[in-house]
Amino acid sequence: MTKNSTSMSKNKRLHELIAKGAVMLPGVPNAAMARQVERAGFDAVYISGAGMANATAGVPDIGLLTMTEVVRLAGYIANAVTIPTIVDGDTGFGGADNVARTIHELEAAGLAGCHIEDQEFPKRCGHLAGKSLVDLEEMAAKIKAAVAARRDPNFMIIVRTDARAVENFDRTVERAGEYHAAGADAIFPEALQSAEEFRDFAKEIDVPLLANMTEFGKSPLLTFEQFADFGYRMVIFPQSAFRVSMKTSEKFFAALKKTGTQSDWLDKMQTREELYELLEYDPAAESWNTNVER
Repeated sequence: MTKNSTSMSKNKRLHELIAKGAVMLPGVPNAAMARQVERAGFDAVYISGAGMANATAGVPDIGLLTMTEVVRLAGYIANAVTIPTIVDGDTGFGGADNVARTIHELEAAGLAGCHIEDQEFPKRCGHLAGKSLVDLEEMAAKIKAAVAARRDPNFMIIVRTDARAVENFDRTVERAGEYHAAGADAIFPEALQSAEEFRDFAKEIDVPLLANMTEFGKSPLLTFEQFADFGYRMVIFPQSAFRVSMKTSEKFFAALKKTGTQSDWLDKMQTREELYELLEYDPAAESWNTNVER
């Protein structure tokens, strides 16, 4: 099976999944965590833009990674697992032509879909103040360019709107309708502020919807089942695993500095054997099968 046919099958699989019901997508910043997501039995995985920026470059989520860097990092993740992957495409890294190239490159890298947002560049985290939006016409042009650029119609183009924090709920609904009319396969309303808003948005927009269940932001913590009941088809948990791992490593470094030994932490560590199993690596084998076309 070629890489292109593998990618197309993942793209088709993502559409099949959301046609059947809601899908939970844990967020990861790297390929090793993506393998853990797949091992845990999830059907799809989300690649967090904040996670890649924070974990890889040690920078905030304000659009500092380039399109080339995002494609490379996301490609590693997409090709490490057999389940579909969706990536945060930020603003598309420029105007309509830049968005077209972004879609082309992400699709070629093995992603099953991505979302692009209607913030002006430089962007900000969706749950922070100080965001600004591009006008409707400009965003519609970006969406049309994205749709025209994909080679496989199953590559999912999700459009995120940050209008709730900048304008109001009604304008968020209006923008979402315009974005769907421009060709978006799914809509991602960022930073809605209550369960009622998530519910009402789903009543107004009759297309596949993605909900962001991030912590410490503007949105209340709702369960996957609640979102499914509202009618959302994708629910991402973008930074949860990263936050847990960072809190744990912070405690470990403090303990190591104090005691000078890691011996008290061995039962909290992934063993060498467990890591090799996750990576499908047999040290006794003559060569490692990368399983890129798994």
